[in-house]
Amino acid sequence: MQAQDKKAKQLLDQVTAKVKSYNNIVIDFKYSLNNAKENINQDSKGTVIMKGNQYTLNFMGITKIFDGKKTYTIVPEDEEITISTLNEKDDSSITPSKMLTFFNTGYKFSMDIVQNVAGKKIQYIKLIPTNAKDQRKEILVGIDSKTKNIYNVIEIGKKGTKTTLTVNSFKTNQPLPKNQFTFAQSKYPKYYINKLD
Repeated sequence: MQAQDKKAKQLLDQVTAKVKSYNNIVIDFKYSLNNAKENINQDSKGTVIMKGNQYTLNFMGITKIFDGKKTYTIVPEDEEITISTLNEKDDSSITPSKMLTFFNTGYKFSMDIVQNVAGKKIQYIKLIPTNAKDQRKEILVGIDSKTKNIYNVIEIGKKGTKTTLTVNSFKTNQPLPKNQFTFAQSKYPKYYINKLD
């Protein structure tokens, strides 16, 4: 069992090192939420651009920009923008910058199954949260054996909810505009600005 854990840790360490080696990462993803008991089946697509801890996330009609200090949540449907300072101590919030390395603390891990998906060999690692209050029963991280990039993350909640985040495309070191992570209020003249702090 310990050899398995060691192997799992080595693979996760390789993923983390790979993520940190890129100047930036651009991901197109699919997010699925399923709960058979509640008869919920939802699929949404999104994109995220990351550089260091900065990111721009487009998901479910909402844009989130994090410039390294503040998060700007832009909701066109309500013509509202919420500005908040990131709480670094809030571990429960998986931000895009943590999305590819969140597994480094707070979990016990072991090697799980290998699956062939569209010609890719995906090695799953099972994570069990060490905090008993965590609402997630287990998390499966699928890693592309060849590229050492994350292919998908499956979270299984204690109440039967299953969420799957699948990476459709993973591009690195893309040419980004200088203002990629800068919030420009002038673009949203009619929006209500809600400052949380």
